Amino acid sequence: MEERLKLLIAEMEDQLREIDRLHDRVELKSRSLRADPENDDIRDSLGYALHNLYCAYEDLFRIVADFFENQIEPSGGYHLGLLRRMRVEIEGVRPRLISDESFELLDELRGFRHVFRHAYTYHLDPVRLLNLADRVKRLRDLFQRDYERFKSELLKGLETD
Repeated sequence: MEERLKLLIAEMEDQLREIDRLHDRVELKSRSLRADPENDDIRDSLGYALHNLYCAYEDLFRIVADFFENQIEPSGGYHLGLLRRMRVEIEGVRPRLISDESFELLDELRGFRHVFRHAYTYHLDPVRLLNLADRVKRLRDLFQRDYERFKSELLKGLETD
């Protein structure tokens, strides 16, 4: 189990590097849009970066679900089901990955991803995009704390085995 757990942590940390890169991209695009709020290319680029950021978090959640064999069946509620699953501790299996506060921010980002992906013919409101980008800044630190707690609990469980 120790070897598999080390592999899980390595995969998660690799995905966390991608998440950090996307957080940096959201920040860069946000600054650009604040400087030029009428620029459709920057607006669309920020929307795409926010979309990709949620997808990167979801990829990390899939890594965790697959490792612990608590997958969510693909269905109409798959994305929300996977997110909810990460907020839940599964006693004797794994600790919760995300806090309630992280869940709320991720759920908001998930909702945006859905709109971005399925309503691409609509104009993205730069004010709403910037508000979401501002809220997502808080997610970066919250999730890092969540992850460190999750990893610590996993490793603590390994020590007791």
